[in-house]
Amino acid sequence: MAFAPDIAQNRGALASPLAVTQLRLSNFRSYVSGALMLSGAPVVLAGPNGAGKTNILDAISLLSPGRGLRGAKLSEHVHKGPAPSEGALWAVAATVTRGGTDYEIGTGLTLSANGGEKRHVRLNGVEAKSSADLGDVVQMIWLTPAMDRIFIESAGGRRRFLDRLVLGFEPSHARASTRYETAMRERARLLKYGPRDPTWLDGLENEMGEAGIEIARARATTLERLNRALSERQGVFPSAALALTGEMFDDAQTLRNALAATRLRDAETGRTLVGPHLTDLNARHTAKRADARDCSTGEQKALLISIMLADARELARARGGLAPLLLLDEIAAHLDTMRRTALFAEISALGAQAWMTGTDLSLFDEVEAQIFAVEDGCFREVPR
Repeated sequence: MAFAPDIAQNRGALASPLAVTQLRLSNFRSYVSGALMLSGAPVVLAGPNGAGKTNILDAISLLSPGRGLRGAKLSEHVHKGPAPSEGALWAVAATVTRGGTDYEIGTGLTLSANGGEKRHVRLNGVEAKSSADLGDVVQMIWLTPAMDRIFIESAGGRRRFLDRLVLGFEPSHARASTRYETAMRERARLLKYGPRDPTWLDGLENEMGEAGIEIARARATTLERLNRALSERQGVFPSAALALTGEMFDDAQTLRNALAATRLRDAETGRTLVGPHLTDLNARHTAKRADARDCSTGEQKALLISIMLADARELARARGGLAPLLLLDEIAAHLDTMRRTALFAEISALGAQAWMTGTDLSLFDEVEAQIFAVEDGCFREVPR
């Protein structure tokens, strides 16, 4: 990857209060190594399919809790071409400016002595306990072409989308989710292989009850925020009404009781059949009074963008004007001129650093951004 020209060459677009100002990659996907220096303004990455544009968004997404926008295994990020040294692993490092304060973030893959994968995270030079700690510094939202079918595919994809939205408001949501999933896996193992010690199972179900209710309440609070923001703003993007579906529990004890009552059934099926891991997200097009899954492909895309923008506005409102990073992969390709113009206007009004990719640079004529042409792992800044 080539180094970008000095940021002083681009003064047309203003920096955002929350922005990536330096990005460095090592052995990451299509990039052996490289660095970008950025002004903090929105960024457009334009180039042919396969040039490596989405890989940059993927790297940025790993500056937040979780497995990134692809949800890939850690080993899948390792560069598959010639490596700088035998057995080299991937790393992503960045300087993130938040309200005038710089944070140094580094993350990468290491292998333990027994060959197990581990993601290491460093924040300002100090080893973090987990990637969940990044949620206190960086909030981000992403939309990818793979998410266009989110309303008609599995509930798991909608839960992951919802939990990413929740994470922006509640950084502890990642820790609660990890607690819940770890206890659920251990409970499932005991039910399948034994010993089915009631004391052990009680302890695991207590953990699931406490973490599960924390998860459920954070989701419900986030939906209240989003529904308010969606109802407040009327424009070219359709408004949506969001709701949780599935069995709900009022408190931790009720969830614990339900888990205890389903031990035998869970053992027989090999699945945990109650809990917030089964919750689904329902979205309705309010003007058409139709479920999102019954809308056209174009309207589903517009609803998804509407939800993303509402989330960004609420995050900025909650954090003193600090809009989240927006990672928008191929965002403009399937929008008409009116909606594309409206999207760019929303990004400008938010003051967000949006990272946008596309194959056609002309689609971004109306956006104030730092623009790079991308081809064969190299960047060339395009003057405005």
